[in-house]
Amino acid sequence: MKFINRERELEAIKEKLNSENFEFYVIYGRRRIGKTALSLISVKNKKAIYYLATEENNLRRFKEVASKLIPEVKYAEEDLEAIFSFLKNKTIIIDEFPNLIKENPKVVSEMQRIIDLVLRETKTKLVILGSSISMMESKVLSYRSPLYGRKTGQIKLKPLKFSQMRKFFPKASAERAVEIFGFADGVPFYLEKTKYPFWKYLDKELKSVDSFLKTEVDFLMKYEFSETRTYKKILEAIALGNTKSGEIKNQIGFKKTDITPYLKNLIETEFIERDVPLLESAKSRKGRYYIKDNFVNFWFKFIYPNRSFMEEGIFSAGEIKEKYNAYLGFVFEKICREFLIEKRKKLPVNFSKIGRQWGAIPGAEKRKNQYEIDLLALNDKTKQIIFIECKWQNLRKGQARNILEELREKSGVIEWNNKKRKEYFCLMAKKIENKKELRKEGFLVFDLEDF
Repeated sequence: MKFINRERELEAIKEKLNSENFEFYVIYGRRRIGKTALSLISVKNKKAIYYLATEENNLRRFKEVASKLIPEVKYAEEDLEAIFSFLKNKTIIIDEFPNLIKENPKVVSEMQRIIDLVLRETKTKLVILGSSISMMESKVLSYRSPLYGRKTGQIKLKPLKFSQMRKFFPKASAERAVEIFGFADGVPFYLEKTKYPFWKYLDKELKSVDSFLKTEVDFLMKYEFSETRTYKKILEAIALGNTKSGEIKNQIGFKKTDITPYLKNLIETEFIERDVPLLESAKSRKGRYYIKDNFVNFWFKFIYPNRSFMEEGIFSAGEIKEKYNAYLGFVFEKICREFLIEKRKKLPVNFSKIGRQWGAIPGAEKRKNQYEIDLLALNDKTKQIIFIECKWQNLRKGQARNILEELREKSGVIEWNNKKRKEYFCLMAKKIENKKELRKEGFLVFDLEDF
């Protein structure tokens, strides 16, 4: 596996592994994000016990694995505390720790006792990994957990950013990289799978009899949910553009059923996120739901509805390509947001908040009373605000200017520090013909050339 852009995380782990004290380090994040690779690289050239937990017989298997490095362990009783008493001053990595909890919920309390009575005064380095975000946060990191206060460090591993994932494809243009990002997101496993040129690879993958695309999301979901049918319906509904709770219920035919618990679980497991307008409180009733990960979104939009055609070998990448530009509009918005955050110190507004904004236009006809602004970026202290439009299009002179003028007009409905604020208007697109001219007029203008 390529190891790209995890240098800061690697340095943080190595610092703990090289300390003179006991260390209990927690690494967690969704499946396929690169936790195992990161932990194994961190102990390269070191003697370390690596154990991948399964759903059963973990005590026996852990003892067998540990005894290969520390032969005396074979004399220990089949008891976790007894085994760890032989592992003092060693480096131990336990991967998929949630599987231990599933097999024996008391293991968290047992680990607390082992840390407090056996390991704390030693130089042992204990690293645990977990893919179930909900379980790691509730059973390991929560203040209710017996292990609370024992960890000496933690990393929640996240997908690579667009600017980072491009290093996987040095020959790809910015436009081709956006296409790949819409499929693989910044998830190392999918980036490793993807080959360049992208459309040729995707067509071959769709027609492969053992394509990972057929089963991948089932694999991800079964790890978090015992029953996946309803969750799949919800995710498909969101992928098709139904972002409000009522719209999702209507789409899946659950008019009399409360889907709030399902949405809550999908948020906790980071399949989806709930977004509210930037200028509203987190409890706003205007909340919308979006699939968080580009790969999962891609899968439910293009793969899930066509799996039977894939099985028959008649579904091609060409059918996806026809609809892909429309799909990439939302992906491009995410990339624009990342770009602005990375460059914010070089912008006229060093903003402290950024997000989407939508709502009703006061006094307008009901059928025309809704507005939406792709992104707002603002600084409460300086009373500065940027209105941002993101277009996955090639824009000619007139088109770009018209979009900026419409954005200026739309900004008038935003109730925020009226008459005190300093306004800026920003357009981001695939290609903008008259960038220099618009910049001279005070507009902020960026296209893929700037990325």
